[in-house]
Amino acid sequence: MTKKQVFQFRDAPREMPSRIPLQLRLNGDWGELYGRFADVEAKKQAGRCLDCGNPYCGWACPLHNYIPQWLELAREGRLHEAASLCHETNPLPEVCGRVCPQDRLCEGSCTLNDGFGAVTIGAVEKYIVDNALADGWRPDLSTVKATGHRVAIVGAGPAGLSCADRLARAGIQAVVFDRYEAIGGLLHFGIPSFKLEKSVMVKRREVLEGMGVQFRLGVEIGRDISLDALTAEFDAVFLGLGSYRYTDGGLPGQDLRNVLPALPFLVQNGRVVQGDGDNLRSAPIAGWEDQLELPDLRGKRVVVLGGGDTGMDCVRSAVRMGAAQVRCVYRRDEANMPGSAREVANAREEGVEFLFNRQPLELLGDGTTVNAVRVAQTRLGPPDARGRQRAEAIEGSESVLDADVVIIAFGFQPDPPAWLAQQGIELADNGRIKVLATSGNCATKRKAAAGLPYQTTNPKVFAGGDAVRGADLVVTAAFEGREAAAGIVSLLSERAPVAVQNNSPLAKVG
Repeated sequence: MTKKQVFQFRDAPREMPSRIPLQLRLNGDWGELYGRFADVEAKKQAGRCLDCGNPYCGWACPLHNYIPQWLELAREGRLHEAASLCHETNPLPEVCGRVCPQDRLCEGSCTLNDGFGAVTIGAVEKYIVDNALADGWRPDLSTVKATGHRVAIVGAGPAGLSCADRLARAGIQAVVFDRYEAIGGLLHFGIPSFKLEKSVMVKRREVLEGMGVQFRLGVEIGRDISLDALTAEFDAVFLGLGSYRYTDGGLPGQDLRNVLPALPFLVQNGRVVQGDGDNLRSAPIAGWEDQLELPDLRGKRVVVLGGGDTGMDCVRSAVRMGAAQVRCVYRRDEANMPGSAREVANAREEGVEFLFNRQPLELLGDGTTVNAVRVAQTRLGPPDARGRQRAEAIEGSESVLDADVVIIAFGFQPDPPAWLAQQGIELADNGRIKVLATSGNCATKRKAAAGLPYQTTNPKVFAGGDAVRGADLVVTAAFEGREAAAGIVSLLSERAPVAVQNNSPLAKVG
């Protein structure tokens, strides 16, 4: 890289791809907000990277991506090589380029973020992979030798897909089971299309199937097939069960009409947007497999409770659904919001009003239907057990917010199925699956007293993602799926493959 190129950031300001105009969004456009860089734009933005000797961006990424290296390849127009390098650490780079909170991770740690504007890492990552895949690039498995081992993966969310990718690269047959009709988990069913178009997951399925991964969709473990059958038929099992049970705030009035949990609201609306509103059998949340009555939001006053990324998805969806007023109530200040600052900025631009330092106390109604939310102002007190300052209600500060629809977005918790215990898989007190270790050199580590990374108390079963960590980011689920696969590879390297039985009950499903 020449001296002129090193200092390119001085002449080339940070830029994001063009966005769908605001008026179209307000009129109900559900397309991905950010477009794609043209070649010239992508090279210009990639060329702003300083190629730091100790790249903070890579360390801030949970996957520790080789960011400066693939930015340089993008600058040189070597997209196939860049895509290969992206995939060395990240099994889902085109997804992370779209939905990761880069402002809190890689871009937030970019050296240029202090004064010059961070390199647009996520947008370039999206550009690299989208264009390489469109140009015919696929992972090169020509040197991979089949081991004869087979692993069952329960859950086709980011953890399960990442695990499948890494197993395929190790010559292990991955068979992914999921109770829903499409892969992706919340990537498909929960994230609105203005952040992640459904076609992205369709393409990723095509890539994985080209790598030899098999999908058996519409198959529910515990209903159509038992975990016992999986452990008998496969050499190992990975559980990527996700975290779908919404956090119940225990607010009086939650049973009023037009009070909606966030995830069923997003799932059902996503189906309507895709023209599939009558197909409700797979709303992925406990207790909401049946039809959710989705109210018409046109001209309505909507209040969303919660300040995470799911809350931002809800408020921005309500805007596109024609709500007359959309407000987000959060009990702490803006600096303490868990969601992406970029998503907050997009929501604010789209007309969402934020009410910070407000604690919801009660949902009010006319006896059947919600019509208001009673809140109190808060101040931040001492830190809680996680180090976050507690929000304390201020006496005498109560007020009432008019609302025709209230959406509760307080987060999600694991909802462990009963069949885990039947296989000796222990849970923590908070319902998360216990794993014996979360780190280690899987290339050399063998089964020891501490266990392999992401191995459960059943040595043949591994787990990762939100069911282990709790509700978190796509990138952390991808990391855990990747690392669990390394643990599985280590386990199976000393074992002979399980013989497949002709009378397997699996032949009757999928």
